[in-house]
Amino acid sequence: MKLGKAKSSKDDHKRGDEPAILEMEDLDKKAMRLAGMLEPDTISLASVTAVTTNVSNKRSKPDIKMEPSSGRPVDYQISITVIEARQLIGLNMDPVVCVEVGDDKKYTSMKESTNCPYYNEYFVFDFHVPPDVMFDKIIKLSVIHSKNLLRSGTLVGTFKMDVGTVYSQPEHQFYHKWAILSDPDDITAGCKGYVKCDIAVVGKGDNIKTPHKANETDEDDIEGNLLLPEGIPAERQWARFYVKIHRAEGLPKMNTSIMANVKKAFIGENRDLVDPYVQVQFSGQKGKTSVQKSSYEPIWNEQVIFTELFPPLCKRIKVQIRDSDKVNDVAIGTHFIDLRKISNDGDKGFLPTLGPAWVNMYGSTRQYTLMDEHQDLNDGLGEGVSFRARLLISVAVEILDTTSPEIICSTDVQVEPVSNISESATGKMEEFFLFGSFLEATMIDRKIGDKPISFEITIGNYGNHIDGVSKSSSVKKKKKEGEDQEEENELIQNSSEDEADEDADLTSVSSTPPMKPFITDRNYFHLPYFEKKPCVYIKSWWQDQRRRLYNSNMMDKIADKLEEGLNDVQEVIKTEKAFPERRLRGVLEELSIGCSRYVTLANKDVNLAGRTKLDRERLKSCMREMDSMGQQAKQIRTQVKKNTVKEKLKLAQNFLQRLRFLADEPQHSIPDVFIWMMSNNKRIAYARIPSKDILYSVVDEETGKDCGKVKAVFLKLPGKKGFGPAGWTVQAKLELYLWLGLNKSRKNFLHGLPNGFEEIRATKMGHGLPPVTLVYDMKQVFQLRAHMYQARSLFAADSSGLSDPFARVFFSSQSQVTEVLNETLCPTWDQLLVFDDVELFGEATELRDDPPIIVVEFYDQDTVGKAEFIGRTFAKPIIKMRDEPYGPPRFPPQLEYYQIYRGNSIAGELLAAFELLQIPFDAEEIRRALIAVHDFAVPQIKVGQGGRADLPPLEGPTDSERGPILPVPLGIRPVLSRYRIEVLFWGLRDLKRINLAQVDRPRVDIECAGRGVQSALIQNYKKNPNFSTLVKWFEVDLPENELLHPPLNIRVVDCRAFGRYILVGSHAVSTLRHFIYSPPDKSCNNWATAAKLMNGYMVLTNGCSQARSSPSLSSRTFSRPAGDVSVSLEAEPPIRKMDTVVKLDANEDESDKEKKKKKKKKKGGAEEEEETDERVLDWWSKYFASIETLKENLRSQEAAQAEAEEREDLEIAAEAADIRPDDLHLKGSKMKERFKEKKSSKQKRSQAADGSEKRPPKARVDELVVYNRELESEYGNFEDWLHTFNLYRGKAGDDDEHALDDDRIVGRFKGSLCMYKVPLSQEITREAGYDPNMGMFQSIPHNDPIHVLVRVYVVRATDLHPADINGKADPYVVIKLGKSEVKDKENYISKQLNPVFGKSFDIEATFPMESMLTVSVYDWDLVGTDDLIGETKIDLENRFYSKFRATCGIASNYSMHGYNIWRDPMKPSQILAKLCKEGKIDGPHYGPGGKVKVANRIFTGATEIEDENGLKKQTEEHLALSVLNHWEEIPRVGCKLVPEHVETRPLLNPDKPGIEQGRLEMWVDMFPMDMPAPGPAIDISPRKPKSFELRVIIWNTDDVILEDDAFLTGEKMSDIYVRGWLKGQQEDKQDTDVHYHSLTGEGNFNWRFVFPFDYLVAEEKIIISKKESMFSWDETEYKIPPRLTMQVWDADHFSADDFLGAIELDLNRFPRGAKTAKQCNLDMIRNEQELPTISIFKQKRVKGWWPFVARDENDEMELTGKVEAELHLVTAEEAEKSPVGLGRNEPDPLEKPNRPDTSLMWFLGPLKSLRYFIWHNYRWLILKALGLILLLLMLGLFLYSIPGYLVKKILGA
Repeated sequence: MKLGKAKSSKDDHKRGDEPAILEMEDLDKKAMRLAGMLEPDTISLASVTAVTTNVSNKRSKPDIKMEPSSGRPVDYQISITVIEARQLIGLNMDPVVCVEVGDDKKYTSMKESTNCPYYNEYFVFDFHVPPDVMFDKIIKLSVIHSKNLLRSGTLVGTFKMDVGTVYSQPEHQFYHKWAILSDPDDITAGCKGYVKCDIAVVGKGDNIKTPHKANETDEDDIEGNLLLPEGIPAERQWARFYVKIHRAEGLPKMNTSIMANVKKAFIGENRDLVDPYVQVQFSGQKGKTSVQKSSYEPIWNEQVIFTELFPPLCKRIKVQIRDSDKVNDVAIGTHFIDLRKISNDGDKGFLPTLGPAWVNMYGSTRQYTLMDEHQDLNDGLGEGVSFRARLLISVAVEILDTTSPEIICSTDVQVEPVSNISESATGKMEEFFLFGSFLEATMIDRKIGDKPISFEITIGNYGNHIDGVSKSSSVKKKKKEGEDQEEENELIQNSSEDEADEDADLTSVSSTPPMKPFITDRNYFHLPYFEKKPCVYIKSWWQDQRRRLYNSNMMDKIADKLEEGLNDVQEVIKTEKAFPERRLRGVLEELSIGCSRYVTLANKDVNLAGRTKLDRERLKSCMREMDSMGQQAKQIRTQVKKNTVKEKLKLAQNFLQRLRFLADEPQHSIPDVFIWMMSNNKRIAYARIPSKDILYSVVDEETGKDCGKVKAVFLKLPGKKGFGPAGWTVQAKLELYLWLGLNKSRKNFLHGLPNGFEEIRATKMGHGLPPVTLVYDMKQVFQLRAHMYQARSLFAADSSGLSDPFARVFFSSQSQVTEVLNETLCPTWDQLLVFDDVELFGEATELRDDPPIIVVEFYDQDTVGKAEFIGRTFAKPIIKMRDEPYGPPRFPPQLEYYQIYRGNSIAGELLAAFELLQIPFDAEEIRRALIAVHDFAVPQIKVGQGGRADLPPLEGPTDSERGPILPVPLGIRPVLSRYRIEVLFWGLRDLKRINLAQVDRPRVDIECAGRGVQSALIQNYKKNPNFSTLVKWFEVDLPENELLHPPLNIRVVDCRAFGRYILVGSHAVSTLRHFIYSPPDKSCNNWATAAKLMNGYMVLTNGCSQARSSPSLSSRTFSRPAGDVSVSLEAEPPIRKMDTVVKLDANEDESDKEKKKKKKKKKGGAEEEEETDERVLDWWSKYFASIETLKENLRSQEAAQAEAEEREDLEIAAEAADIRPDDLHLKGSKMKERFKEKKSSKQKRSQAADGSEKRPPKARVDELVVYNRELESEYGNFEDWLHTFNLYRGKAGDDDEHALDDDRIVGRFKGSLCMYKVPLSQEITREAGYDPNMGMFQSIPHNDPIHVLVRVYVVRATDLHPADINGKADPYVVIKLGKSEVKDKENYISKQLNPVFGKSFDIEATFPMESMLTVSVYDWDLVGTDDLIGETKIDLENRFYSKFRATCGIASNYSMHGYNIWRDPMKPSQILAKLCKEGKIDGPHYGPGGKVKVANRIFTGATEIEDENGLKKQTEEHLALSVLNHWEEIPRVGCKLVPEHVETRPLLNPDKPGIEQGRLEMWVDMFPMDMPAPGPAIDISPRKPKSFELRVIIWNTDDVILEDDAFLTGEKMSDIYVRGWLKGQQEDKQDTDVHYHSLTGEGNFNWRFVFPFDYLVAEEKIIISKKESMFSWDETEYKIPPRLTMQVWDADHFSADDFLGAIELDLNRFPRGAKTAKQCNLDMIRNEQELPTISIFKQKRVKGWWPFVARDENDEMELTGKVEAELHLVTAEEAEKSPVGLGRNEPDPLEKPNRPDTSLMWFLGPLKSLRYFIWHNYRWLILKALGLILLLLMLGLFLYSIPGYLVKKILGA
């Protein structure tokens, strides 16, 4: 089938005849292109050229832009889970996380006094905005410290990223990643902490694969899981972004002129009517320049400076010129700068840089109105429809050195003046010349057909006479922009020699003369441009920056060629033609040649005037990229083999994206060209053509792809008018010739026109002037034959859900219609439309190679009112000139499929062929006729019969009933052969009311290619909606070629009284290939390849049929070669040992470490570990073990995939090594590193695994299969033989509302089809037990009503959409089946978005009346009605009858008691016997030694089973079960049986179509009531948490830092106490008493804390139930990891206590305490990852020393003390038996600590403490002082007494 070809280049001659196809892109692709990385919504036509090689390129492909979709709002949902924060900077804080998206803010709850709060809170933001707006919104996470009602709190740090970055991630999400917080007010500060979160952005129809949320352990590897896109370094630096705004030109007027005229009268000055300023927005911040009052040409010369981390996570800078106004400012024009396009992150890359360069801004039309209906366009939404202004800007980035002292710390936006830049900086002014000629204007919408119409072409403001010219008040300034009066004088100075002597009247002619249109048909008009073709030309002045455009053009052309080639390859693969690999090799060859040609051309880039840094850098990086791409293409070309085509095609598509990205030039030069259709001086419709596409260059590769070519241009309505149905209709179709180039080189501007014209100039002098009209004197007459065979899958345009379609074919200025076919979506017109006397102008040979395109439109005929538009397609005819024979290879033409579009959505396909045959007569006659008719009206040439003689004859109408309608001739219509179509009629389901009446007696009519069959009538739909006769058949003639098979229509009618029939609904099966039966291949020795249906569904029992989707990896499949018969299974099926259930984190290495630690710890296996006891195991053990397996499987899958990719990349890199460009080099080395890492982690894992295997065997846990999607998607919707066809009714919605197709479903038809060529071989019918009534549908169960017990198990829901204001929901489950409904309202779960329901519900039902099970989750509300959160629907009937046996999943193990008890009432041996009987296969034969033989295969297994009392018995059940688990290996009838499982189903809400509202884990068992009753339901009620008590004794502290100064002596000391609590229970914190006056940091406490808590062992979480606030109705349950926090404080009497340090121990894994205080150091915390860890739940009792840490000013960890503590964990029962007291109380009191005397309060014993203090501190001083005093006393005494003594002596005593 020919489906879309995207943009293709003109070099098309290699491809022979192929039809013109066009392609529209769907919205998601556009969203993915993230705001215009590529040209938005272009459609293009692959041209169809003849087989000749001399292709003339006179005509270019039409880019038909149907309907703008960029500005259209879409639904988005952003979900953010804030899990926890770590390492927040600050002491003892109360953090809150604020989540902002755009302007919406939401807050988490506050966690008290912790640096690592755990939140696990989920927020959802819903938006309905255009993609561009969405992706520019900023997601901001900020942590705020101690926020409350009164104060806003202090900001700790923030993290910013735009939504687009998240959307461009794989799966559109970041999962469990750590965001780095930085402080916007202090850029020198560094990291302020980390927040762990999940962020996902879901657009409509995206589905997000969430990893399984069962039991996550905490990933502690923060560095390895940062919230950053790939390739961005973890350490980002601060940088300044300078956006310099220089000046602007050509602004439109933005105020009314009334006031201005008044002012002028009073003051006498003429003012410009605009007050512009520029606003720049980047990463959530805005800066603006000053306002320049009244100026059309403002000059600012200012720069706006942003400070932001580099590389930034926000992609675009938004620059907007705004008009300052007293009331409100409005945007004049907007430009986005994409940082990815102005920088390169390779190792030879460059920082973002731009300009100085002019950027052009486009928006609404320029005339000023008070309410501009297209204001959105000026804000940058949607495609601008007119030039608004141009702005001279430049961008630069400087990385900051945050260590330098004079740096400004804040990140506020600054605005500073900058110096002026020279005129020449942006390039030399050159005069450009634009020429256009209108060759044809047809398909003009009839609404505007009554007034004369003219066309205007503008480039910038040149040529715009209505509203373009705003004359500046400072007109006398140097001329810059085109204003008319100066233009004339200017033109004379600039004109070339031969023009200088002419009058000064060479003004531009920018619009065609108005003309009144002629009528084409009832919808469209055309303008009579027959041989007179009007022309326009414009002169304009721009800086000469053609090089930029040339560069883009070269790359675009390579990309176009590549895209066309790739589409060809896909086409070849799709239509299963031979040798796609050859075509792909050719494409890659072309690519590498193109790349090398580019490099040689770009090398000679010499013109250096006005070259900016970006120009130079971009050229270098483009050349590097193109060079490497050429090498890689060569490389891949050698690897293309038949089996690798698909993957190499993917690689080539990556090249295409890279090329398109490179080709987009960020610095503009010449503005785009606009073509407006004017009527009555009003602008009606427009087309916008990028100037690069029509730019001329001497070098062919550099020329624009439409320069000097005739291009079909479709005009569309501007702005929002073009949305919806208005955008579907064509406003006008032009055939247009354009040429743009330097005035100097304009001599060949007419070269590309079709030859055979004369120029007619405006003035009678000189030849220098361009022509105003071209007159064609050559004319060719053709006959067009449109062979309209059939269309399929059209839109439903009537309320019945069908259409009455007809097609209208337009060619040139003629149109014809096919007949109307009533009530069908798949019309077979089989009609030939003949257009006689089609006149085409130009040379015959040129026309042959490049005919104009044919437009085919489809309408729905309504009895009243005008026909409704269904869709449109384009085609090119195959041409036969008069001298060519009508015969192979080109004639007769083949029927081809053409894609039909309506707006942007596919609206069906047309099967048709078009040929254009030249009518032969001699040219002389034409010339004479032309001369005779002077005024060039349509020449009336009488053509005799002879003229038609050598056209191939037309057969007359064959069918008398159809009147004069010509059928498609024999050579063209497909060859038919006889088919029989058998229809299985099973039943109808869920028929809705029609016109308020219920359907009572429905019947199904099947029709294909005019033949059909009717089902039996259902007598009473309510009682039994199944058909009584199951199989009917009819024979029909269908084309041999399967691709041309017509659709098959299924219609349901209700038979009412009096013979009335009412259509209920219909369904068209568009492709019958699935249902074609191919007989079994007898030559094949292997049974497994017996008869199959095309898609692997078999109806007969003698065909092997595999489920379409290979059952997922998690179900253990063993594939073996067919010859291998003996299947030996291990005696015990693979079950995981409980002991190896180490919880795996997202980083595997960690669990490896854990395993190693365990190995280390095992000293002779003396570890006291819990014996897993059979009694402890329950269903949840099984569930959690299975989830581990699921995760491991996913992980190994990913690893394998990554490894394969890497191997391929490395291969390519290695082979391209000799010429490897730099960034590839970089990638290669990175790859190798990643490779090494992966390898090492794998080795580790395998070692660890070995370690775990060597342990003594532990108890085992049986597993089930956890599917992380719904069961249907694993087993092909269970449509192995019973298909479900949705019946539609009502109009098909607008393309936006595609999701609403569900609203059109009025019921479902169940049945099947089988078609085969008629004489079928006899062998089948001869087989034993063949029932001729059943045809191909042998051994199908009967469809009588059957009673079934349905048992629904609902395990849990995840990520529900919040339904209450508080951002939570109170979910409960509701189950509906037919009339019965079970509401579990009283068991709602309060305030949970991840509720664990753990319930089973039994409902009795009767199939087929009640077969659709709906499981909904509702939100409980205290007042008002409960809201639906989401629901999921399961078709039980298909499951029940499926041969995959989805009634009750088959367990991996058989046991008669315990948690894994067999659920099915039938034992495995009974099931096996039944299956063997039904499949007519031999067996089962149980043999000795644990063997069983089924269909010549031998299976082995265990033969003993233990009953409740532990007695062993012989049994065959294990054997039977081993066969069932490997049933897919049985030849012919084998298929994967549904295992015991849990499926994960998305919840959807009809109000929010297409967006998942959460997921539900559940499974369904069904038991027929006529069988023995099943046992009681398994108990899956949620595990009750186990109550524990943690007793912590604080013995001593040591080395606590000393905070206070002593009261009298100023000595350092601390009054120490210790505080402790379990995370989440801050309110229950406990403190020791105070150890006063510790002078050494030693404290003695002997104090006991007691913390009771409830703990879930499997999930490793503490359960806390508490009311959120005093207003809460009931308690909310939180799950929090078990962490013990201990802090050391300094007590103060009069001020707040000082926080000294803290330690947090995760009770599941914390470092073993040091034996002595000396050995206790910071490394215990720093190197936590390397050290062995212990779990209190295993150890029960631990004693040791642990360090207290705090952060100093520089954010470094410092040791602030050590604590000796003992942790003792007891269960609640043990705690009751041996109670203990808090503190040092009874019972079991601790003795008083032995504290030194100093540890007393001084005012209690002042003398004592004085004595102690003074003596303790100053005793030596006191002793010395005493000694001195004694000495002094003695000296004094001595001196005192010596004189007297001496006197005595002297006097001679």
